Amino acid sequence: MPNLYGDIMSDLAAGLVGGLGVVPGGNIGDNHAVFEAVHGSAPDIAGRGIANPTALLLSSVMMLRHMLEIPAADQLQTAIEAVYREATHLTGDVGGKATTMEFADAVIAKLG
Repeated sequence: MPNLYGDIMSDLAAGLVGGLGVVPGGNIGDNHAVFEAVHGSAPDIAGRGIANPTALLLSSVMMLRHMLEIPAADQLQTAIEAVYREATHLTGDVGGKATTMEFADAVIAKLG
């Protein structure tokens, strides 16, 4: 889709699966690819430690798969899923009380 329509569709789809904080994004062309969280810069929460890093981490999973680094992608995906299953280090937007760093540290711990 063109950029504008793709942005609208991705925002609508994000609402169906938990919100913009958990949705990865990938823009893949013939010669280049960019992977990013689909949400904006969120200046209202900048520096407060409450942002959910899931979208950025899942974008990293997408990038690793694009680069054919499948074992690394699988390891990161498994670690993220484990943190969500345990539900003790979730950020506020998904029903938890953890900070951004607490969530990230929990994922890192699952990576071993």
